[in-house]
Amino acid sequence: MIQSSLAKASYVQMPDIELVACVLRGEQMAFQTVMERHNQRLYRTARGIVGDDVEAEDVIQEAWMLAFGAITSFRGEAALLTWLIRIVINEARGRLRKRRPQAELSDVETAQQSGTLILGFPGGQKVDDPEANAARTEARILVEQAVDRLPESFRLVFLLRDVKECSIAETAAILDIRPETIKTRLFRARKMLRDDLNTALADALHGSFPFLGRRCERLTKIVMHRLSGHHGWGLRT
Repeated sequence: MIQSSLAKASYVQMPDIELVACVLRGEQMAFQTVMERHNQRLYRTARGIVGDDVEAEDVIQEAWMLAFGAITSFRGEAALLTWLIRIVINEARGRLRKRRPQAELSDVETAQQSGTLILGFPGGQKVDDPEANAARTEARILVEQAVDRLPESFRLVFLLRDVKECSIAETAAILDIRPETIKTRLFRARKMLRDDLNTALADALHGSFPFLGRRCERLTKIVMHRLSGHHGWGLRT
């Protein structure tokens, strides 16, 4: 057990390119370490495309099987994570094509390369479900909090123009200021909101679609079992 822990620790310290070399030598724990290292980001990518937790896990399983089968073709010209993400995107896109042959898939190209996900891909879950409702509620709270942080003079203009949908003339009359001032304050209020929300959403998205702990461990074990049981371990060069 101690030797196993020490071996595991040594793999954890290795960069990806060295782990790939170990995998090519048939070292199972090296491939397991690669999976544990990148499961989170790959899951986020798959989840953002297919819009479903269970299907995203299926995508990741198949992507790892494909990656193992093609690992001898990895030359290190791009980062291993980039190579893996391409496999995940291709697998996820293939599932979308089967699900909706006529679906427009160009937006999938915007799936990030570093773990941040784009929301609302075609073929995702319907918006009328508990998860979507919760997401809308959280988004509304973020917007309301950002509006509350605006200076009062800008906040009033924003609320009257963009929330209450008052005209510029009506807003100017209510606040007793010139229409030109309304336009200027509204422009600045929107910019401040964008800047504020960009920061808030970046923080929120950083923790979105978590795939850690037991879920990561379970999927890793499933893939390792499939590799050992159905394909055997070892690679042909």
